[in-house]
Amino acid sequence: MAKGYKATDYHLTHTHVEFQNDSVDGSWLKELFDRCESYCVQNLAVFTDKLVLREGSDYDGVWLETQPMGGEMYAKRNMEAALNNQLIFMENQRKSGRLPGMIKYQEPFLLQVSYDWLQGFCFPVPAFKMYYLIGKDRDYLSKLYETLKAYDNYLWTYRDSDGDGCLESWCTWDTGEDNSLRFTKYGVKDGGFGGEDAPEGCGKLPYESMDICSYSCQARAVLADISHILQNGEESIWRRKAQDVRDKIRSYLWIDEKNACYDRDCNNEFMDVLTHNNLRCMYYGSFDQDMADRFIRCHLLNPDEFWTRVPLPSIAANDPCFTNINFNNWGGQPQGLTYQRAIQALEQYGHVSEIRMLGKKWLYLLREQKKLVQQYDPFDGTPCVTRSEGLSPAGEESERYEGITTLGPEGYGPTILAALEYISLLCGVNISFEKITWSAVLDWPSGTYTQFMYGHAYSLSQDGRYMQAAIDGHPVFSCSCGVQVITGLDGNILSLSGIEETEIPVTLRAGSSRCEGHICPNQQVIPDKNGFRQLKQTAFDYP
Repeated sequence: MAKGYKATDYHLTHTHVEFQNDSVDGSWLKELFDRCESYCVQNLAVFTDKLVLREGSDYDGVWLETQPMGGEMYAKRNMEAALNNQLIFMENQRKSGRLPGMIKYQEPFLLQVSYDWLQGFCFPVPAFKMYYLIGKDRDYLSKLYETLKAYDNYLWTYRDSDGDGCLESWCTWDTGEDNSLRFTKYGVKDGGFGGEDAPEGCGKLPYESMDICSYSCQARAVLADISHILQNGEESIWRRKAQDVRDKIRSYLWIDEKNACYDRDCNNEFMDVLTHNNLRCMYYGSFDQDMADRFIRCHLLNPDEFWTRVPLPSIAANDPCFTNINFNNWGGQPQGLTYQRAIQALEQYGHVSEIRMLGKKWLYLLREQKKLVQQYDPFDGTPCVTRSEGLSPAGEESERYEGITTLGPEGYGPTILAALEYISLLCGVNISFEKITWSAVLDWPSGTYTQFMYGHAYSLSQDGRYMQAAIDGHPVFSCSCGVQVITGLDGNILSLSGIEETEIPVTLRAGSSRCEGHICPNQQVIPDKNGFRQLKQTAFDYP
């Protein structure tokens, strides 16, 4: 193996998280936290020479749509597995630039690397975040740069078969939409597709795809950020190329009067299916701000579409292609993976209040159902069951059961990691890109959350009304609950944002200074001598 493709080739800091709950009525949150941490440990495995975090439950491998993101989230607890979840894909990239969609390990020596479908691309930003977490290693950053550059080139070499400037999806597993009616309704069999020539006579494939375009958009945006650090003279090129993709998505796939994106079929005609893939586009940063605002207002927060009792069905609940099937199916029920991706999707467009709204609903659902599985009924929260007769997830043999009567196996990684991430954003500490997000929602069970990282202890204590932040036991600030406070790693306050659903009064104390004022949902401010000065106000409105 070439040096640099194993986590132990790099400097890895020890990390772990401690969470203590101080109230009887909040004991459920501590119990959920402990269960999630326990399952994460069970999902660790060694693939040849690499400790990795598997997807878990039915899925004993690593998939490109889940595990780079899941690994980076798990860096809070295990840096080695987190980094290997990036490196295992980088090491197995083909000369053509194609990355594996799935990697499994079979004892004693066999690494099964699959390239017959793209399987999502939750990789560029998580892999880039790891650069900061491992001490800004430039060799790693250079490897990541070449990986992303080669993959973007692969997409544009092979996945624009008609040359119209819009990248294409060639099978259900390219975007990880297993068993979705938006494919099978149009004669597309669930599964993968091998080779580098576009499918012909296969339903309405290829699809002109918002997802595949978004893969390129985020790869290019991260390439620009890396170019800025490496000073290689290509930053402006990649920023322009990323914007080119955004412009194409808007001009070709966005329907203005519908406030959403729609894929086109092989005849370049719009496919009238309203999918949560719009939220995926936000995860990849391929929407303009107004597109994100409009999709959230008109669709995401619409109780007839995506804001069901358990929000985020894969297809709008009132769409003819919605199917409320209670096993692995991306045509209906809300998925743990969607909740995991929603955090980055909403955060980078300033919708921090909606993150907490989702987080509460997700944690309350898991408290009620007490099952950590892949998907849940959007109307009553019923956990998914074992797989139905027929095709199973990517790359596995079909399994058959006598009816659908048994709950699916617990330990599904995206569900677990989403829960742990939302806990850190509702009442704790979240570190990325050398910034710390300290946050506590109002009227939440009291407790203390401590993140150990970089040789320091970053601790937040809160009682549902007030929170106190400390680094290595030294006070940093105290503040009313209902906001997130962003600081540097040194504790220097950079901004505050409203995370409740209404305007609230806020008092901030840092050192000898005190600041008072009111903060609205999704409003970003900084303290000054007259209270709080607004930096940005992101839309917060319901249908």
